[in-house]
Amino acid sequence: MSAGLQQEWLALQGQHERYEGLALGVKLVAFAATVLVPDNTLAMLLLALLWLQEAVLKTFQARLGERLLAIEAGLRADASEGQGAVPMQLHSDWLARRPRGLALVAQYLKSALRPTVALPYPLLIGLIAFGGF
Repeated sequence: MSAGLQQEWLALQGQHERYEGLALGVKLVAFAATVLVPDNTLAMLLLALLWLQEAVLKTFQARLGERLLAIEAGLRADASEGQGAVPMQLHSDWLARRPRGLALVAQYLKSALRPTVALPYPLLIGLIAFGGF
């Protein structure tokens, strides 16, 4: 069972890192929008949309992170007890714990307010609002 968990960990870790790269890309597009979009109202709307998009990406990344932690715990238990977590259960685990409606929206908003996500957006919005570009 340990080999299945190891394979799953490798696949999920690659995707977890990919989401980090995508989030950085969203930040770069947000900066470009701040500089290149001449209409301040449109630029602000684009920044808000990009901020929420990054929050969604980070929420997806957090879900993978939760499963990675479960796999790591399973690998530890497997190594010490001969047992552990069942491999290849990302979607089943997610479906069993999937929030609905407002809870899902709250999860996205929580991601949007994390400092690593939120940091550039208020600054860029301030630059637009006060004519920095």
